[in-house]
Order: sequence, then structure tokens, then C-alpha cells
Amino acid sequence: MEFKKFPKMARWSREIIITEKLDGTNASIFIGENGEFLTGGRTRWITPENDNFGFSKWAHENKEELLKLGAGTHFGEWWGLGIQRNYGLKEKRFSLFNVHRWTDSRPECCGVVPVIYSGINYAGAVDDAMEKLISNGSFAAEGFMSPEGIVLFHVAAQTGFKKTVHKDEQPKSLAR
Repeated sequence: MEFKKFPKMARWSREIIITEKLDGTNASIFIGENGEFLTGGRTRWITPENDNFGFSKWAHENKEELLKLGAGTHFGEWWGLGIQRNYGLKEKRFSLFNVHRWTDSRPECCGVVPVIYSGINYAGAVDDAMEKLISNGSFAAEGFMSPEGIVLFHVAAQTGFKKTVHKDEQPKSLAR
């Protein structure tokens, strides 16, 4: 029988990044080394003809600018008008998830999910971030007072967790 080693564990007291969880639809852009350009949702490739809330059409219209993202797969949230909470917007927006990589140097047509806290993990980090979000409303859409929640990314573990403002203790299928 082959020996199975126990996996290494990340230490809890390491860097975390807490961002606002935007209530839209997951979207991705793949740019190949050869310039290949594909768009995706959470579970499938999409095209302008077989789209997801108009993301692929928007991405192809902004392809020249989006190619500045460089080779690789770039994940984000497509949110705003007509998608989930709408956020009181008159347009749709694309916000990238990788907050370390996409600070200020990114395509003009892209945003980045708002960072609520970045630093060493501590016992009250999640509660503090949730309180800021509930008190201030959305950081992504100023004045919108019904944000969805937060995403906590543990850098050492390379793992994310989400927490919603309402019905967090229920599975999504029961929370509707």
C-alpha cells in the first residue's frame, strides 16, 4: 500500500484580505499566450450569442482594453443593472477579484472588489468587517445600504470563505 502523508496546514494568524462580496454573477476572461480570448461564467464558457447577463458581449466590445490584463485567467464579478441586487446602478460593472495584482494598474473598464481589511488575521476581523459593511453600506456602490456580505481570503492557505449579511447560517438553496 502506498503511504499517504498528512497535508501541511497553514497557520491561522497570517495575512488575510477581506473584501466586499458583490451580488452579481461570476465572470472570467481567459487570454492565451497566442492572443486567444475567451469569456466564461462560473461553470461554462460563454459567447456574445450564448451569454450570461451580457458579460461576453461587453468583454468582446472591450477586448482591446481587456487584453492589457495579460495572459492567464482573470476572475471577477459582473454586477449592477439587471443582475441580482442591481445596487441602484444604471450600468453593469466588472470587478476583478485579485486585489493584490490589480490595484491601480488595470484596464480602465475594470474595477476591483473593495478591500475592507487587509492584515494579520485576528479574532474579531470578520465581525469588524461585517459591522463596517452593515453600518456604511456597499463600498462598491456608495449609498447602497443592502450589501450582500464579505469574502475572507486566507493568503497562506490560498482559501476563501464567504459570509453574508442575511441568512448566512442557511445553505443558499434554503435562504431564497
